[in-house]
Amino acid sequence: MSFKIVFFDIDGTLLNEEKQLPADAKEAVRRLKQQGVRTAIATGRAPYHLQELARELDIDTFVSFNGSYVFSEGKVIYEDTIQKETLAGMEEMAAQYEHPLVFLNAHEYATNHHNHPFVLDAFSHIKMGPPKFDPAFWRENHVHQGFLCCEEGQEKGFVESFTEVSFVRWHPFALDVLPKNGSKARGIEALLNHLGISAKEAAAFGDGRNDKEMLAYVGAGVAMGNAHEELLPFADMQTKHVDDGGIRHGLEMIGLLK
Repeated sequence: MSFKIVFFDIDGTLLNEEKQLPADAKEAVRRLKQQGVRTAIATGRAPYHLQELARELDIDTFVSFNGSYVFSEGKVIYEDTIQKETLAGMEEMAAQYEHPLVFLNAHEYATNHHNHPFVLDAFSHIKMGPPKFDPAFWRENHVHQGFLCCEEGQEKGFVESFTEVSFVRWHPFALDVLPKNGSKARGIEALLNHLGISAKEAAAFGDGRNDKEMLAYVGAGVAMGNAHEELLPFADMQTKHVDDGGIRHGLEMIGLLK
């Protein structure tokens, strides 16, 4: 199979634990582009939290917010948002347990708790500044994605009560909150339709639980050597660790590099 486009997750895939881009990964992406293969980023991050990396890799196409906001060559291709009724209900329940919420859209992000340690820890993990304090943010703006900040297991009541959204944990203290059936695969599908490329002609690299649908959807789903164990059943193959030439080796495995 000759792949026309490759999607790369960011954290744990392109970037290592220190949020650094290994030189061999950068060179592999450069060689891929040189051969005429399209490259794209597929991440849970917001658009403004990926721009520095996108510029370094000269990538102008990205699936952000786990598929809720897709941008390519200067145009918004697809977007989805969380209903305000859902956000109101979640805020009411979260207040009972003092769980903070973070609200994100394509332009900015805010939280309803000032300097909560769970929020600070989550954003420190991705080496991004904390959100501004604005409890009314979701009432006045569209929200493409939310974060529910709580410890493992404490999200059970939210998952059972708010079936119109999806929850995916990415940090010990934080879960993504996505529009119903939201996933990287949905955003990728919208982009591929726009580009006239079939899913079989696409490949993807990922390491986290939010990469399951993406790896299962494309023609070649490659899990990183450092991937979460829950991701492996959804991958076609597993490459090396991000710090051990994982991107280059994976591209060699699917025949795009020699």
